[in-house]
Amino acid sequence: METVDVLVVGAGLAGLHTARLLAERDLRVLVVDRRRSLAAGVRTTGIFVRRTLDDFDLPGHLLGPGVRDVLLYPPSRRDPVHLTSDRDEYRVADMPAVYDHARRAAETAGARVLLGVRYTGITTGIAHLDGAEPVRARFVVGADGARSAVARDLGLDVNRRLLVGAEIIHPSGSATTVPAFHCVLDPRVAPGYLGWVIDDGHHVHAGVAGYPSAMRSGVRHLLSAFTSDAPGLTLPVGPAGPAGPVERRGGPIPVGGVLRRLACPSGLLVGDAAGAVSPLTAGGLDPCLRLSELAATVTADYLRTGDDHVLRAYDGNALRSRFRGRLALRRALASVTSPAAAEAAVALLRTRPGRSAAARILFGDRSFPDVPSPSPSPSPSPVR
Repeated sequence: METVDVLVVGAGLAGLHTARLLAERDLRVLVVDRRRSLAAGVRTTGIFVRRTLDDFDLPGHLLGPGVRDVLLYPPSRRDPVHLTSDRDEYRVADMPAVYDHARRAAETAGARVLLGVRYTGITTGIAHLDGAEPVRARFVVGADGARSAVARDLGLDVNRRLLVGAEIIHPSGSATTVPAFHCVLDPRVAPGYLGWVIDDGHHVHAGVAGYPSAMRSGVRHLLSAFTSDAPGLTLPVGPAGPAGPVERRGGPIPVGGVLRRLACPSGLLVGDAAGAVSPLTAGGLDPCLRLSELAATVTADYLRTGDDHVLRAYDGNALRSRFRGRLALRRALASVTSPAAAEAAVALLRTRPGRSAAARILFGDRSFPDVPSPSPSPSPSPVR
């Protein structure tokens, strides 16, 4: 039976980034994902914020033009709050290509990536796989999404507060040269969150997300209702009418903050599996990269020393203490349950204090807290 130092379950951005960092530390890393293609089952809209672009070496040729303008609309779609930054705040990535780039980087570092292989469970250090032979793994990294099977198998915390979202992607039909991000606060189509349209001149992404218990007609029906009159949604029209969507995406989004129990001697969680998503904005790309860096450091240190105390550096409670404000704002957003309340909320954002607060959230540098680096541990003989 093959033995690996680390089995990474899930080949999303969090899993592939963690795998690369671990392989660069000379660990034997295997990544498995049930998808046969990384272009299938993409669950993120691919919006990278400026802080991520500044702090991580992302492939610029896979990112769309910078977006500086954000418009916040009430349910009536009238008189939006228009905010403009003096620098590029968002760029939308070609996520299938970004995943492929991350896979090549992980493999170049020495990790093996197996697609079309489904993780089915782990017993006494042996991971069972559908589509491949079982492997003996010293440690398991759960990067398998908001409803993580690895979390359940390892007895770690699981996400309980979830939004569900859906999005369509069209080629852009806009003649404007100014990309813009349109956000609509309308509980009729996006209860507890937003509808959005972002058009960077290349592609236009239109989506909705909300609490599934309040989406009685289903998220796809609400997406269709939203796109029938969504602001900023300009589609190319040819002889046969509007072009169809390039892609459809959707899935659960954890918004309860980083989970408390993220690690045990058998493994740990990263990305959506760890709840590493901003509770307010529901952005997960920046958190997944930041938490993956800490996860890789802690994992390598733990496997090198065999000291369980090393895992204390990967403590969700310490990270959650930095989310109090965001969790409070998440509760406030969830309380906007009627069009009248949404109209009133946007009216507050039109005031000077409201505009300032909105700009801090949308253009600020604190969408996800900095992840502390663990203190170095002593270096006894490697555990093998």
